[in-house]
Amino acid sequence: MTGAGTNRSKPSLGGGPAIILVRPQLAVNIGMCARAMANFGLTDLRLVAPREGWPRSGAYRKGAYAAAAGAVHLLEAARLFETVEAAILDLNFVWASTARERGQHKPILTPAEAMPKSARKITSGEKHGVLFGPERTGLANDEVALADAILTFPVNPAFASLNLAQAVLLTGYEWMGAATDAKPPFTTVQRSPAASREMALSFFDYLETELERAGFFRPKSKQPVMRRNLRNMFHRMQLTEQDVRSLRGMVVRLVEGPRTGGERGKNPRRGDPTPPEPLEARPDEDE
Repeated sequence: MTGAGTNRSKPSLGGGPAIILVRPQLAVNIGMCARAMANFGLTDLRLVAPREGWPRSGAYRKGAYAAAAGAVHLLEAARLFETVEAAILDLNFVWASTARERGQHKPILTPAEAMPKSARKITSGEKHGVLFGPERTGLANDEVALADAILTFPVNPAFASLNLAQAVLLTGYEWMGAATDAKPPFTTVQRSPAASREMALSFFDYLETELERAGFFRPKSKQPVMRRNLRNMFHRMQLTEQDVRSLRGMVVRLVEGPRTGGERGKNPRRGDPTPPEPLEARPDEDE
């Protein structure tokens, strides 16, 4: 099953540090790690001595693939190793992810600090990896000793244990931010240009005329302040041309009443048909 944000027609990012799961215990966590990796363009998944072996068939395989939610290509490409040493032989730099201070006098960085360093080094041709320990115990001290530096997360000190896939997700997020320009994947499409001041002032004059006729500006002495406040409210909206058309059209309908028989209604205050105004409301294309 793939998610709503999956689009196979768009280019997929790849690369980044290797994600090395050491003695993972649950198939579902392996699948969720693959999904987290796919979210942030990480493509090198390595498994060290999974408790249930790998690959597997039946329910174990089904659970992992279901949790991957479309990132099954990473599960199928995952490499299996018997030891941590074997899994890191080709790497130039290794991070050890841990929530505990190990007294090993290594540099200790958060993902936000670590991933920019890895991004620069990987760009220059180095190969980096991140070790993640088993769900229940984390990495052993001897496994941490194989790493160049410690990766840890700024979490609640009273509840510092992260789910394995969450740790991979947070690391991947910081990797993406470091390796790319970290812009949102999509932006607002501006379908209507900003309203000109002439257009906005014409609407204000029309609206204020009708509000004054309806007795809105009371007491009279506060009318100038109320007008300014009203105009400033609309200015804060950064009105587009379509916004002004829609707003003016709504006021017209409130003033004139509903259309009948395909014709404009009569202005209930004036008793005669009101000529069409140039800024009648027109719905947006997708409304």
